[in-house]
Formats: sequence, structure tokens, C-alpha cells
Amino acid sequence: MAWLQAFRDRVVLVTGASSGIGRATAVAFGAAGARVALVARRRTELERVAAEIVASGGRALVAPADVTERSQVAACFQEVTDSYGPIDIVVNNAGILRPAPVVEIRAEDLDAMLRVNLFGALYVMQEAVTRMQSGTIVNVASLAGRRGMTPLGGYCATKFALVGLTEALRTELDGRGVHVALVMPGVVDTPMAEVIDHDPDFLDLWPAALNMPPSWVVWAIFAAVRFGLVEVSVPPGAATLEKLASLAPGMADTVVRWARSMSHWVAEATRKGA
Repeated sequence: MAWLQAFRDRVVLVTGASSGIGRATAVAFGAAGARVALVARRRTELERVAAEIVASGGRALVAPADVTERSQVAACFQEVTDSYGPIDIVVNNAGILRPAPVVEIRAEDLDAMLRVNLFGALYVMQEAVTRMQSGTIVNVASLAGRRGMTPLGGYCATKFALVGLTEALRTELDGRGVHVALVMPGVVDTPMAEVIDHDPDFLDLWPAALNMPPSWVVWAIFAAVRFGLVEVSVPPGAATLEKLASLAPGMADTVVRWARSMSHWVAEATRKGA
């Protein structure tokens, strides 16, 4: 597509680039001609992603960092700037999921999710803002940041917080040349989703067969950057439905119960027919 040419030679930093949405995003930007900086903790996995990008004619820099450590985030940004020049696009994607019913959430699991999903994202945003004169920061949140659901209560809490931080930052940067966008995916077919794909409580509500491919989220990220969109839900319109649900939470709970019963019925029917 012609509009993808806008990404050629842009410097793009992607966190969580070793797998899932981050990996797919990095590869896609590389294919579009961008200079891609790959950020995650696992150097070996990043090197595999870099090799894939280079093999297809793209350019990639491996810049390992733990986003929960602010000093490592700063060092990573410095390395990318030294190698590629000013950063144009930051895809703030690193995240972890440890599902559990609210009454069973372990403090250490919630702390781990907060450190990556919230504080890690915050450190990346702060470093980006201090260095970028123009460009785009895309925070990959989740539809779980608009509507709580079991067994994702702790994860929802971190994503609700990320949505609030993102919206606040967008108002702070108004008129400064740095655009801040939210991408809000539903359940995506990634290693993270595998954690809940075998959870009967979640499968009753959302069968694994309905998980979206990472490419859907990649296109949402591309659209947010290219067209200056403030928020993009995946699938389109899903976050709007969740916002409307907040006006009538009791009715929304009824819909969730109905969806759970229907999904359970479909799953049972499928098993019996197999």
C-alpha cells in the first residue's frame, strides 16, 4: 500500500518485541522500510526477530532492556539514538498476564503485572517524551482496560491504569508535536493468550478459536501512527461498546452472563458433535 511508504527510514522502537504483538509489529515496520529497534529482556529471541527482518531486506537493532528498570530503559533509548538518530515512533507494547479470580490474586502476581504493564510503560513514555520533538507514542493497552472480566481482574487493573495515564499524557502534550495513541486489542492469538486458553472460566466466555491474529493489531498500530488516530479498538468498535456499557453496568453484566452461557452451550455442542 502506498501509505506504508510513510514509514520508510523512520526510526521505530518496539518494546515486547521478542514475541506476540511486539514481534509482529517489528517485522511489519521492517518490511515497510523503517529502522526498527527491538526491545525486550531476551537477547536471543530479539536476535531471531532481527534476523527475520534483515533477511527480508529490512534494518533492525537489538537493544535488550528490562522495562521495569528505569536505568535500562534510558540506556536502551540512548543506544537506539546513537545508532539510528532521533526516534520517530515508540510502540509501548511490553506486557505480562497472570490470570486469577479477584479473591485469589496473589500480591506478588499483581505486583509483577503492575511493574511491567504500568510502571514499565510509564518509564518508556517518560523517556520518549524527554527525547522526542515530534512523532508518535502508541500504547498498546487492552479492551480489558475498559471492562473488567474474570479471571483477568489484576490484568484489567493494570490496563485501566495504563489507559488513564495515556489519556492524561495526551492532554499534557497537546500542541507539542508528539502524538499519543491508544490501541485496544481484544484477545489475540499470542503466547500471552495461551495462559488463559486453558482456563475453563475464561473459555466459557471466550472460546480460544475466536482469538484474533496479531496482524489485526499491527494494522491498528499502523493506522494510529499514519492517520493520527487517538484510539483504535481491535476489532473496530469494540471499545465503543465497552464505553456504552459503562453507562449501564447492570445491563452489561447481564450481557456478559448471557454471552458466557451461549459460549458454554456452543462449546458443549461442538464437543458432542466431534
